Amino acid sequence: MLVMWCSRTALGRLQRITGFHRAMSTLPKVYVTRKVPPDGLDILRKSGQVQFEMWDSDDPVPRVELLKKVKGCEGILCVLTEKIDTQLLNAAGPNLKAVSTMSVGFDHLSLDELKKRGIRVGYTPDVLTDCVAELTVALLLATSRRLIEATHEAKTGGWGTWRTLWLCGHELANSTVGILGLGRIGVAIAERLKPFKVKKFIYTDVAPRPELANMIEAEYVSLDELAKQSDFLAICCALTPETHGICNWNLFSKMKKNAIFINTSRGGVVNQEDLYEALSTGLIAGAGLDVTTPEPLPTHHPLYTLKNCVILPHIASASYMTRNSMSALAANNLLAGLRGEPMPKELKL
Repeated sequence: MLVMWCSRTALGRLQRITGFHRAMSTLPKVYVTRKVPPDGLDILRKSGQVQFEMWDSDDPVPRVELLKKVKGCEGILCVLTEKIDTQLLNAAGPNLKAVSTMSVGFDHLSLDELKKRGIRVGYTPDVLTDCVAELTVALLLATSRRLIEATHEAKTGGWGTWRTLWLCGHELANSTVGILGLGRIGVAIAERLKPFKVKKFIYTDVAPRPELANMIEAEYVSLDELAKQSDFLAICCALTPETHGICNWNLFSKMKKNAIFINTSRGGVVNQEDLYEALSTGLIAGAGLDVTTPEPLPTHHPLYTLKNCVILPHIASASYMTRNSMSALAANNLLAGLRGEPMPKELKL
């Protein structure tokens, strides 16, 4: 009797295990292209709605591996380093229903191809607005007040007797701040700069945006006027065919000699050769970049040789809270897309 009971118990356990694996095998297959923050992974894991595999590394998944792993997937959760293009979509095959990117930018996605195939796209705006605005202000101050130079001088023995104009920079009080691309982040930057007694905010965009502009009392101007009037110029526009290389010699040549140029949007909006010439010849006073082309920027790049250029490794959204929020939103976008429901944040194609 004991033998029979043990046999039935073992058989029941085996059936449950077999049933579990059979149920798992029928769930939508998802590939996560990077080790994303835990909040998003917990949502996927606890949903019981997908079976997912993840490239468990902080470094990008090799392209060959990526093309292999997406085969037969119904969903992909990616970051901005992965090109979701025709080649990848062909590799994934006809089952792919949803792509969710853990980013605000979407220039790494072939939107026309995704639209043609009826694949829905989720992204993560809003949750990183405050974080990016904070970093932009920090970068602006570090550049304009020459903090990186000052730290280097203190560490290497350059700090001698007090000198009247040594390491002098440019202050925000009574200045004009220009914003190229007035969206949520541009408004948040202006709100943080206002207490510094900025005299005037100006902006340009594809068209006037009065609702947002009224929040910060900003004036709409042409791109030429933005360049001519700005003491500080913050680049906040998306990378599109129209904005690619928009910050070039034509723009820099119209800027003030004391102007500070700040880019926390996308590296592709800046012609870096023209920026180098503008900085090295004293055409403008300084630049702070959180984004470059390519990324990472090679260590031998000429911009690194300039004291008046501060370069960060694309860390504008790098806070624990924001990255976890982005991860969670990306996961919820993906799950909603696979269920055929409205995504919390869907890119309308």
